[in-house]
Amino acid sequence: MCRHLAYLGPDTALGSVLVEPGHSLYRQSWAPRRQRYGTVNADGFGVGWYAEGDPVPARYRRAGPVWADLSFADLARVVRSGALLAAVRDATLAGADAEAAAAPFAAGTWLFSHNGAVTGWPRSLAALARTLPAADVLSMEARNDSAFVWALVLARLRAGDPEGQALTDTVLEVAAAAPGSRLNLLLTNGDTITATAWGDTLWYLTEPGVRTVVASEPYDDDPRWQEVPDRTLLAASRTDVLLTPLKDPSTHLAPAPPKETGT
Repeated sequence: MCRHLAYLGPDTALGSVLVEPGHSLYRQSWAPRRQRYGTVNADGFGVGWYAEGDPVPARYRRAGPVWADLSFADLARVVRSGALLAAVRDATLAGADAEAAAAPFAAGTWLFSHNGAVTGWPRSLAALARTLPAADVLSMEARNDSAFVWALVLARLRAGDPEGQALTDTVLEVAAAAPGSRLNLLLTNGDTITATAWGDTLWYLTEPGVRTVVASEPYDDDPRWQEVPDRTLLAASRTDVLLTPLKDPSTHLAPAPPKETGT
């Protein structure tokens, strides 16, 4: 499990979004308020951000807890951006991938994070691995469930699918193969944010034309935060937020036979 956040808005210091709010992502690494699974997110962290004039984001990731990294404190104080995605990580399973397993994952203009866990990993998704080109599997940054989910999303994005369709189809595919998975996905290209609420909390805060924040949980007590219903796709820009219900594949079952009635 983990906590994550994406921001679109005026250029601001990373710390003003990630560290300074009373219940910031930084604080959520040891004291989340709405986390349903796990209690401490100390197995790594990362932030990706966009610089003006460069569509390819920069990343800073580490394997340990964010509170122990003094270099991040300096970076967050002085680096400014109008678009970012960050996460703090609680590993589902022990592994040796270190910072490579920490979100955000990246390719081209995209940054991606997964808040949740795939049930039965890795065996539950073995069949899905065969749907990917071998090069995609071999080039995964890490050997955890989040990296694999990212590989599925990225394959769809590279095939030309819109962000919302890529996330939706991946969530439904993984949920069908591994029922009970928690699949809160978060994706940004620096201009938009796309996310899914599937098994865990997701909130958003928007000031149309000014800023939009999408996060696992509110980072302050602003009453304008709104919770995203479970099984929902969120598509956001700096001006608006659109919510679309998602259908759970477990509900697509054959109808029960009619009950016998006495005569």
